[in-house]
Amino acid sequence: MFDASSRPEKPPVPAREPGVRVWPVGSLLRAIADSLEARFNPVAVQGEITGFSRAASGHCYFSLKDEQGQVRCAMFRRAASLLDFAPRDGQLVELRGRLGVYEPRGELQLVVESMRQAGQGNLFEQFLALKAKLEAEGLFDAGRKRALPLLPRAIGVVTSLGAAALHDVVSALQRRVPHIPVVIYPASVQGGQAAGELREALLKAYRRDEVDVLLLVRGGGAMEDLWAFNDEQLARTIVSSPVPVISGVGHETDFTIADFCADVRAPTPTAAAELCAQPQAVWLGTLGLVLQRMQRGVERQLQSHAQRLDWAAARVSRPSHLVTRQQARLAGLAQNLRHAMRSALTHETLRVQALGAELPREVAGSLQHSRQRVERAQLRLELLDPKLVLQRGYAWLADMQGHPITRARATHPGQAVRATLSDGEVDLTVSAPRLI
Repeated sequence: MFDASSRPEKPPVPAREPGVRVWPVGSLLRAIADSLEARFNPVAVQGEITGFSRAASGHCYFSLKDEQGQVRCAMFRRAASLLDFAPRDGQLVELRGRLGVYEPRGELQLVVESMRQAGQGNLFEQFLALKAKLEAEGLFDAGRKRALPLLPRAIGVVTSLGAAALHDVVSALQRRVPHIPVVIYPASVQGGQAAGELREALLKAYRRDEVDVLLLVRGGGAMEDLWAFNDEQLARTIVSSPVPVISGVGHETDFTIADFCADVRAPTPTAAAELCAQPQAVWLGTLGLVLQRMQRGVERQLQSHAQRLDWAAARVSRPSHLVTRQQARLAGLAQNLRHAMRSALTHETLRVQALGAELPREVAGSLQHSRQRVERAQLRLELLDPKLVLQRGYAWLADMQGHPITRARATHPGQAVRATLSDGEVDLTVSAPRLI
């Protein structure tokens, strides 16, 4: 049974100190949030990302830290969709947003409205200025860029010997094209001396002329880490390459000036290795198909020749059949010839008979026509006879040598002339010519 005397006593309620306000938790958090809003917002802060995660809703959650502390951050889907890079742990960024309190947990929280990589502003402006300059000079023109060789004799790789990108590239090439030699031209890929070393490595590859394609590769990183690949002289060295250059620098979202100058830009170093040569299995498969086609072609030729040989052998083995066929063919040709000769002879006989019947009529008609032509010609000649003119009272005057005189001025007094009349000639002497 319950003993009422054993019930513990309630602790005494502490007395409220005069002048001290008692806050409900929610009200206190809202008051703190209002104070933060009034004093700090909007706020810009720089630090290193840690614990980055992206929820299925598209919201991003992470902390921003430095050596002295960290603050919880939330970036909602709308702001996250405007990012031009992929945030990752350890990345130094600059945030702009509003500082507040996440009331359900009572935690200080920075609601991020925009994010950019720290230090990107100045470098990004330099990047854009150089990009515009080289683009205006035509270094990025698609017409200048060359196609990759189908079967390179060797592949060159320009990168650091200690870079993870080198391991990725060599592994991919060994897997895809183990029969193609790989030549490595080492150079630093980060730091102040990297751009110069990259240029020297490329020039060395140009001088040695031992590869048909060059891979310029490096793993991902911040813009500061990839800055060596934004060097103007490096860009011009890439453009002057005697062989195609594939740029595989950073991740898929990273872009450098080297990417724009290269003949082909690959999203990653591994992708660059995959682009420069077809896998060995593809070529082996192609060779297998070609071999099958050649075998089928040879088999068809052998079958065709075998059939021709069988046919020839059959003809040679039974020559009497061939002689019989030729005799029958000759007999048929002889019969056709005789028939053709009889037909031609009959046709010519009929033609001669027809011509013989028509010949008298044709001769008589021709003679009659010729006689008529002669009569008409005789009539025209008679009409042209000078005697007919003399009979009309005219005379033909000539000198004593028989030259005709047609003009009075051709005579002179005392000249002997002869006049021919219709019935004879009269000798005359010119007394005096008179001109009309």
